[in-house]
Amino acid sequence: MLPVSRAIPRIPNITNTARYFFSKTNTMAPLSKTHKLNTGDEIPAVGLGTWQSKPGQVEKAVEAALRAGYTHIDTAYAYGNEKEVGQGIKASGVPREKIWLTTKLDNDWHKHVAEAIDTSLKNLDTPYVDLYLMHWPASLVKGNTKEVYNDWDFVDTWREMQKLVDTGKVKNIGVSNFGVKNLEKLLSAESTKIVPAVNQIELHPGNPSPHLVEYLRSKGIHASAYSPLGSSDSPLYKLNSLTKLAESKGKTVQQVLLRWGVQKGWSVLPKSVTEERIKANIDLEGWSLTDEEIAQIDEVHKENSFKVCGDDWLPVKIFFGAGDSD
Repeated sequence: MLPVSRAIPRIPNITNTARYFFSKTNTMAPLSKTHKLNTGDEIPAVGLGTWQSKPGQVEKAVEAALRAGYTHIDTAYAYGNEKEVGQGIKASGVPREKIWLTTKLDNDWHKHVAEAIDTSLKNLDTPYVDLYLMHWPASLVKGNTKEVYNDWDFVDTWREMQKLVDTGKVKNIGVSNFGVKNLEKLLSAESTKIVPAVNQIELHPGNPSPHLVEYLRSKGIHASAYSPLGSSDSPLYKLNSLTKLAESKGKTVQQVLLRWGVQKGWSVLPKSVTEERIKANIDLEGWSLTDEEIAQIDEVHKENSFKVCGDDWLPVKIFFGAGDSD
């Protein structure tokens, strides 16, 4: 069994932060739940996703989220919004140590990991990130997104990422968009000394990936869900079984989907730039889904299976089909 990341312990005082802001701003109940990682650190169960947010919208969204009680913000170099995220954090007035901040290594920086993290930290205007992820298991030639390095793959990249843990620039390291086969290759590599703390993958009732999720659980790797609602115009929103369930709970379909993910043991990263929706997406405290309701949602993919993010744009195949990710 490989040792886990030697992350600097930091358990955010999420409850107190949320209580402070909600006593001043509204009467909603932000979810204060966290999930413990294999490093001992605790990742907030709900975070603000910023993928596909338009330029000029992210700063205000991050500020609104933090003022609404969020303590988890997810970004990536590839999103082109790290600077706005940093500006939103500053504008919120929330102390940096109260925030879980994730960013990601872009595909054409795999041979330049040390330079990449320094660039992201400068963009974010922060001395460290709580989680640094390898965005995709694909080492692309810099300046040419249609070509991969023949002498370098994600195992080499992970070797370099491991070196960051002792620098203080990252507290935890992990991966994103890794299927079982790539994880097996990574974990069996001689140079792998640290088990990824997180694998951030697309997870929602239309793409629950039970085989991959169970594999992650067996290896002590936390599953973090991007696109947990399906998409901004998700077909899940109009699904009769989900609308009826949401109505019976006095909640929105979006809240039911997020609560389902949290109760599955994942952290969920809904994206929104609308203040009301940002607040609603974390209003998950004080209620839950029954085991029967969880099981009902688990069945959705059998008739409504879909993915938001594929890998067709990459020059190499990342997802290996139903046996790997479904």
